[in-house]
Amino acid sequence: METHSVSGWKLLFFIVSLLSVQLIQCTVTYDRKAIIINGKKRLLISGSIHYPRSTPEMWGDLIQKAKDGGLDVIQTYVFWNGHEPSPGNYYFEGRYDLVRFIKTVQNAGLYVHLRIGPYVCAEWNFGGIPVWLKYVPGISFRTNNEPFKKAMQGFTQKIVQMMKNERLFQSQGGPIILSQ
Repeated sequence: METHSVSGWKLLFFIVSLLSVQLIQCTVTYDRKAIIINGKKRLLISGSIHYPRSTPEMWGDLIQKAKDGGLDVIQTYVFWNGHEPSPGNYYFEGRYDLVRFIKTVQNAGLYVHLRIGPYVCAEWNFGGIPVWLKYVPGISFRTNNEPFKKAMQGFTQKIVQMMKNERLFQSQGGPIILSQ
């Protein structure tokens, strides 16, 4: 069976990263049926931690408890409405310090499944979509809408570039093995 590295936005999931060289050096691929780590198909056990719902001081303990409970992967949404409270104004401090959260997961020796969005299905206001989007001329939600896609593309590119700059994708030695 031929194995393919997945790297495009056309698939719901794509493999982009795994743990740092200090923790675990591995190769991640996908064969249309399974995730393959270091040549072996893996069944990964994942759980969600929503970083803005706790303080950065709590993250280490929460992540360690998840690891002690048998998890391999921490899944987290990226909360667009928290990170871009108004158009083009970004916030990544305190409870919204996404890079710090991912590095805390990495330091615990776990993988990350980063769910960039746009929708947050976690009992979160407006599904994590910034309220200001309602007032963008021509905006229409849950449709193939250019104003919405343009706004979402800008936010997604911001997050992806931030993760690249911090070397958090598997291909860079980071913990992010899945992105959605």
